[in-house]
Amino acid sequence: MRRAAQLALVTLTFAAGVGEATSAGLQDFAAVERGRYLAAAGDCGSCHTVPGSDHPLSGGRPIETPFGVLVAPNITPDRETGIGAWSDEEFDAAVRKGMRRDGKRLYPAMPYPYFARMTREDVKDIRAYLDTVEPVHNPVTVNHLPFPLNQRMAMMVWDKLYFTPGEFWERADKSKQWNRGAYLVEGPGHCGACHTPKTALGGDKSGKRLQGYTLQGWVAPDITSGQGPLADWSIDDLAQYLKTGHNRFAAAAGLMGEVVELSTSKLSDDDTTAIATYLKDVSGPKPAADSSADAHVLAAGGAIYQDLCSACHKSDGTGVPNLIPNLTHAATVNTGDPTTVLRVILQGAQSVATDKEPTGPAMPAFGWQLSDAQVAAVATYVRNHWGKAPPVSEDEAKKERAKLDARTN
Repeated sequence: MRRAAQLALVTLTFAAGVGEATSAGLQDFAAVERGRYLAAAGDCGSCHTVPGSDHPLSGGRPIETPFGVLVAPNITPDRETGIGAWSDEEFDAAVRKGMRRDGKRLYPAMPYPYFARMTREDVKDIRAYLDTVEPVHNPVTVNHLPFPLNQRMAMMVWDKLYFTPGEFWERADKSKQWNRGAYLVEGPGHCGACHTPKTALGGDKSGKRLQGYTLQGWVAPDITSGQGPLADWSIDDLAQYLKTGHNRFAAAAGLMGEVVELSTSKLSDDDTTAIATYLKDVSGPKPAADSSADAHVLAAGGAIYQDLCSACHKSDGTGVPNLIPNLTHAATVNTGDPTTVLRVILQGAQSVATDKEPTGPAMPAFGWQLSDAQVAAVATYVRNHWGKAPPVSEDEAKKERAKLDARTN
């Protein structure tokens, strides 16, 4: 009898242990899946993976900044060159506080001013996911900035000026959907890192949140609500663009194409709608019409447009819904900075490929065919005829061509 009781006790203890292990395993799996989703929402792959690489998140991709080049570090769980030896506390300090393991400060190319809005639990889940990624031994020299910008002590001043720690707080006067969108935009999505104008020191300009900025040779347009370039986009239009890379008006290209392909297309429909709901509620300035373009330049640009562009975008600029951008509602057409328009005319642009939508035709390059004056003329025609943006000069086209040549040579 006593032996039977002992066996029963052992059996119960073993069963309890198995139950606890199974429960822990399920809990870890859930954390990994949440982390995988949040890593996509945070667009970690765009910076930390070299395009075309077979080793995701192993670092080595150059990040162009107005101050020089930084190289994204290895965030795989390799213990020597990645984050495998980091504690959860060290990882959280880097992501939400901009602090390295050695106590030195990170540069804001790592968007910790935005990631600071994330919860500790969400950051811990991202770490749980990264621990499951294939470890890759890839030492990376991150800092390629010129002296004295390569001295991290200067970041103490920068943080004082531009970094405000603190998690996101929901607003009681807004809906659950609005608050979810605000969290994603202001936190993991770090939309303002590209779409908010910057000061001479690279910090966000207060009072101009999400009103557009130019970086790495592309314009991140004003994405504020009803008065900006996206004025005529509905919540559904914006959500579809985030999910698929195109809608009835526009198609994503360049850096935004990567964001869609690697990040927003991976989000749930509820979350892309939440982001759109929030953005449509962020007010911004109304662009003023600019009619100062020379009539002869407009005539020349119109002729070039009809010859080279109208076959795809149509004579009236409306394009093909969900395939070819509608120039009458394209954000980049209505943006003050002509960089993106010039770039796609000169260099062309690849369409975004997502899991659920067909890939649209690529925009061909015309830089080989058009002179700087002709590029400026057709850019001016498009931006003046269907937008409210100022004219483009031949000198601007020449400078953009030189920048593109420098990037590709």
